[in-house]
Amino acid sequence: MTPARELNFAVVIPAFDEAATIRAVVEGALRQSALVIVVDDGSGDGTSDRLEGLPVVLLRNPERQGKGASLWRGMEHALAQGVDAVVTLDGDGQHDPADIARLLTAWRQSPGSIVIGARLADCDNIPKHRYLANRFANFWIAWASGRPIEDSQSGFRVYPSSLLRRVSVARGRSAGFVFESEILIEASRLGAGCTAVPVAAIYPLSARPSRFRPVLDVLRITRMVAWKLLSRGLYLNGLASSLAHRPEENSEAEAERLYKS
Repeated sequence: MTPARELNFAVVIPAFDEAATIRAVVEGALRQSALVIVVDDGSGDGTSDRLEGLPVVLLRNPERQGKGASLWRGMEHALAQGVDAVVTLDGDGQHDPADIARLLTAWRQSPGSIVIGARLADCDNIPKHRYLANRFANFWIAWASGRPIEDSQSGFRVYPSSLLRRVSVARGRSAGFVFESEILIEASRLGAGCTAVPVAAIYPLSARPSRFRPVLDVLRITRMVAWKLLSRGLYLNGLASSLAHRPEENSEAEAERLYKS
C-alpha cells in the first residue's frame, strides 16, 4: 500500500509520557503524511525531546489536559491548515501508521463518514478485560448512535473536516476518553456514516500501560450515553437499528478488499 500523500489530510497524535514509543510512531506517520501534528499533553518523561529533528508540528500543553482536549487542539490546528480530513492515532504504538493508507481508502469511498481502525476481529491479542469493556461500550454507543459500531474505543480514525467543523461535543479537561465516544453519537445525529476497517491489535512490550480504565472510563462513557438516550426518550428505534446486523460479520471480506485496493 503506497502512502496517501496526494490526499489533503493531517495526522494528529495525542501523547502523554510516550517517550518509549513516540518517535517510531511519528516516523511511521511521516511516511504517510507530510503534516503530522503531535500534542504533548504535559509529559514529564521527555516525550517532546524524542521528536528532535523530525519535521512535525509539536504543540505542548503546559499541564495535562486529557486525551479529548489534546485531540481537539490538534484537530483545530489541522483544520486551520485547510485539510479535508484528520487522521488520529495513539502515540503508544498500538496502531500501525502503515494502516493509515487503508483507512483513507475507505474514507475516499465514503468521504462523509468517520472511519475507525477496528481491532476486535483480532480479539485473541486483546487483553480479556479490555475486550469485554470495549464490547460493553460498543452496545451503548451503538444504541445512542442508531447504528452498529465496531470498536468504539479505537483512537485510530479518519474524521472528515466538514464534520469536525459542525460537531458539538465536550472538549475540555474532563472529556478524557468520553470525547471519542460522544463524537460518534453526535456525528450520527448529523447524518455522518461510520465505517470500520479491521486492523491488528498491537501491544508493544516497550509501551507504558494503557491509561484507559476499563471500569471507570466505561462508567463515564455509559453515563454520557444514558443522558443522551434519556434526552431522546430512550431512542428505542436506535436500539433496533443498532442490533439490525453485526458489523464484524463482514470484517474478513472487507479487510481483504481494502488490502488489495
